[in-house]
Amino acid sequence: MYRYATNNNNNKGEIVMPIDSFSQFKEHSVAEFFKKNKQMLGFSGKVRSLTTIVHEFTSNSLDAGEEVGILPEIFIQLEEEGDDKYKIAVQDNCGGIPEKYLGKALGQLLAGTKFHRYVQQRGQQGIGASGCIMYSQITTGKPAWVRSGYKNVIIECNIGINVSKNTPVITNLTKTMGEFSGLRIEAHLGDVRYENSGYGVYEYLKQTVLANPHAQIEFIAPDAQRYMFPRAVDVVPKPPIETKPHILGITANDLVEFSRRIKESRISAFLAEEFSRVSSNKVKELQELLPDIDFSQPPTSLNWDTAEKLIKAVHTLKWIAPATDILRPIGKENVARALQNILNPQFIAQSDRSPQIFHGGIPYQVEVAIAYGFTNGAHNRIMRFANRVPLLFDAGACGLTEAVKTIEWKRYRIDDFENMPIAVFVNFVSVHVPYTSAGKQAIALEEEIIAEVRNAIMEAARPVKGYLNGIVHLQERSSRRKVFLRYVAQLAGDMSELADMPKKKEAIKKGLVDLVEHRVGLIEEAEDAEAETAKEANAANGAVANGQENGNGKKDFEEKGE
Repeated sequence: MYRYATNNNNNKGEIVMPIDSFSQFKEHSVAEFFKKNKQMLGFSGKVRSLTTIVHEFTSNSLDAGEEVGILPEIFIQLEEEGDDKYKIAVQDNCGGIPEKYLGKALGQLLAGTKFHRYVQQRGQQGIGASGCIMYSQITTGKPAWVRSGYKNVIIECNIGINVSKNTPVITNLTKTMGEFSGLRIEAHLGDVRYENSGYGVYEYLKQTVLANPHAQIEFIAPDAQRYMFPRAVDVVPKPPIETKPHILGITANDLVEFSRRIKESRISAFLAEEFSRVSSNKVKELQELLPDIDFSQPPTSLNWDTAEKLIKAVHTLKWIAPATDILRPIGKENVARALQNILNPQFIAQSDRSPQIFHGGIPYQVEVAIAYGFTNGAHNRIMRFANRVPLLFDAGACGLTEAVKTIEWKRYRIDDFENMPIAVFVNFVSVHVPYTSAGKQAIALEEEIIAEVRNAIMEAARPVKGYLNGIVHLQERSSRRKVFLRYVAQLAGDMSELADMPKKKEAIKKGLVDLVEHRVGLIEEAEDAEAETAKEANAANGAVANGQENGNGKKDFEEKGE
């Protein structure tokens, strides 16, 4: 294939020479791609870039702590080195990285323990920490310094990235024996800025502790101000359990791809072994629906047409819901304790839904809490999390924000959502979070997810409405008493004067007060009885409403046990 160039000095525009357009054909590494498109990793804007780096290193420490069963203690320090230049130091006590994997874990993009697994973790792609070290390198020209303590072996070295090859560059490596167990990373950063704002490092760490109450984080800001975020609970979350994709969400393309990389000798065994909730009885049901497919054939014989038939048949059957023990939500008690610790609200209402699935057979769960009347400031009224990680940026493009914004808040006595003292906490839990980009700050606008989050928010909003109704009711009762009691003193004086009994004024006043209290009490008893009747009716209606909501965007599952 050729294109033609013309000589600009030639007024007639004559063809000068053919040019082979494929002469510029080149291959590029993934590191080169992300170096050129670093905004896709979250490095866009100076404040955001710094917060992203703290986020990536902190998330890795939290994941490591949970996998080895350690209560994480994380230390973070920022030192200003010039205009928009900082040095960052991050250290944890979470077991470290062995020498064999140290370079690839921190100096090679898309290498790690996360991308290929169906397991709930904060990181997913194996890009984060390596991306931060690459950012340090391209903005300051300096490698990162790393200290890793793993099984009494302490490794210290400098780590950089060969961007053209996407390979780690390790220099000045030393090994000693010692008791240090964990990881320390020090890196120099350019084109970043520290701000104490709703998008800055401090806010990120505050929300991180809120969603990870088992973690303790110490932070030293560039002005040497020390912040300690103590842990609220002393129990390590159960380690995540790796799972298999749920058959109900698998596509024909997924099925063909899976069939090419497994060892089972028959299609029947392949379905039962590689996908969640596929029992031998379910395989038999599929065989009955598809008599023209030979389930004893090897999986590699699956073609696109056969895969499509299998998937269509799968969707005609009822399946057991995804396993619930593979997901690790924060838990109602921990969320309430963390919100109380951070926001100190007057009232907290919560909702945690049963696990569901979205496309790809991926299980997920939603946790929601609504805090009202907090005294401590909250920069973000909508507090978004994914697998316990705060999402501070790209709120407008996030499915969690969309769900919150579409709630008719006035139905729940929240007349001015933006200005009332109310915060909505949403944590999306899954073995795979459908982020909109590698920057991992917004969840895709998946209809099933938005519907599920909406249902959870409405479930939590009902108790908030009851609480606000109670406040209004108490205010009305107080006003009613004040109206009656306002004239008691004057009336007692007038009555004692008319009766020519001035010494009886206080006795008359007391009698009038008792009469008001008695009459108002009767009114309030009648109101309470009426409210209780209405509450029972609303509870019955709410059960019907919940049934309707639960059918919105959810799959039809059968009871466990076949």
